[in-house]
Amino acid sequence: MMSSVEFNTLLVGNADFLKPFAFTLTKDAEQAKDLYQETLFRALSNQEKYLEGTNIRAWLFTIMRNIFINHYRKKAKNRMIAEPSVSDFFLNYQQSPTSNKADTNLRMKDIHVAVYHLPQIFKQPFLLYYEGYKYFEIADILQEPLGTIKSRIHFARKILKTQVLRH
Repeated sequence: MMSSVEFNTLLVGNADFLKPFAFTLTKDAEQAKDLYQETLFRALSNQEKYLEGTNIRAWLFTIMRNIFINHYRKKAKNRMIAEPSVSDFFLNYQQSPTSNKADTNLRMKDIHVAVYHLPQIFKQPFLLYYEGYKYFEIADILQEPLGTIKSRIHFARKILKTQVLRH
């Protein structure tokens, strides 16, 4: 049986080929990093399953491919059940234990005012997302990197949440 030190040396010496493969699978640098790290973690935690003399690259490739497929299936299943969106925020926020229409209308007005007062850098991608555009479509429209768009929409939500809850 191979020692942990020998396995770690073999793993580190043969892991670099996984990085471009992870990017090929995910088409996203951040997701590729996550997939790469999870693959190495799984390889380390399943070291006892590696048979000495087996092609370690093929073994690592199989681990990465299986992780990617499982995540893809999980995402697809979750999308089929319910895909959360910005409109869910508005819908869930409107729901209250009372049926007071005036109170609901005031809250919606607060939300609209909060959206209106968002800095333009956050407001524009947030409104496009709210209108139903996908992240990559917004990135194309605004000529910004995909990660930047995701970040701006995330911060817009945080700002709205704090502003609306304050009222």
